[in-house]
Amino acid sequence: MRSIWNGAISFGLVSIPIKLVNATESHSISFRQIHTEDGGRIRYRKVCELDDREVSQAEIGKGYEDADGTIIPITDDDLSHLPIPTAKTIEIVAFVPADRIDPLQMDAAYYLQAGGAPAAKPYTLLREALKRSNKVAIAKYALRGRERLGMLRVVGDAIAMHGLLWPDEVRAPEGVAPDTSVTVRDKELDLADALMDTLGEVDLDDLHDEYREAVEEVVAAKAAGETPPEAPAPAASGKVLDLMAALEKSVRAAKEARGEEPAEVRSLAQRESARTAPKETGGKKSTAAKKTAAPASARKSTAKSGQSAKKTTASKSTSASPTKSTAKKTAAKKTPAKKTASRKRTA
Repeated sequence: MRSIWNGAISFGLVSIPIKLVNATESHSISFRQIHTEDGGRIRYRKVCELDDREVSQAEIGKGYEDADGTIIPITDDDLSHLPIPTAKTIEIVAFVPADRIDPLQMDAAYYLQAGGAPAAKPYTLLREALKRSNKVAIAKYALRGRERLGMLRVVGDAIAMHGLLWPDEVRAPEGVAPDTSVTVRDKELDLADALMDTLGEVDLDDLHDEYREAVEEVVAAKAAGETPPEAPAPAASGKVLDLMAALEKSVRAAKEARGEEPAEVRSLAQRESARTAPKETGGKKSTAAKKTAAPASARKSTAKSGQSAKKTTASKSTSASPTKSTAKKTAAKKTPAKKTASRKRTA
């Protein structure tokens, strides 16, 4: 890998020669600007506004525009002699726990490559010290015309550095959160937890850029003179009116996508109606009614009824208790074990 900066890590009085190498690369597809009429390339030419002529890259330098519009020329030699210690040095200023770094500050990532054999020992020393301390190093360095903040950490057998934004470069999230009062119920949180558990974790290596792949298919089709593939019609998405229903549907869809049996998730409306539904007063009795002892008058009328009435009562409910031993034996034969146990408990 080609280095983009040469310098040293300053670790107290220890100096570690290093080379800075980009740790990431972009795979995004870039497009050229063209003239839609004939397909000709559109190019930008650098023209000096004073003599109105195009200039080459060798003729272009840097300049700082003052408040009154005056341009002050700045040369590379001027920048190389800046009176700061970080001009060619990554100066470690502190060691802190990794969770002290706000992810909003994270910027570009680099690998720090040891600069030759003399750097091997101090490089390894710093790497192992970072490992054992479970901390990261905070450093200052100068790159591309400005001083920057960096975080050094161990990645495998190498030391990586993440460029950090200065704290005053991170905006406060003012006016971002909803300004209306919202109440989140426990049932909604339970469903959200169920959805999170169903989606589970993912191996980041399994994720890929589907947009880039789709663009490549379009380019390949047009290059071959074929009709580009059309995107599938997007699923209709209306305004979510029932958050609970949307969460329940999401849990079922996530389980089906993972090849699991969808969990039996009852909607909030069904649960509310089940809790508030009135008990039946006629016909078949509810479960609660079966487990409740019948009044004394019901037991007396049952005892006075004939044998056929006893059999009918025994098959429908175990809450009425016959008084004769023969009736008990008949009821025990025709009633399941659970109902018999219920009758004994409520007798």
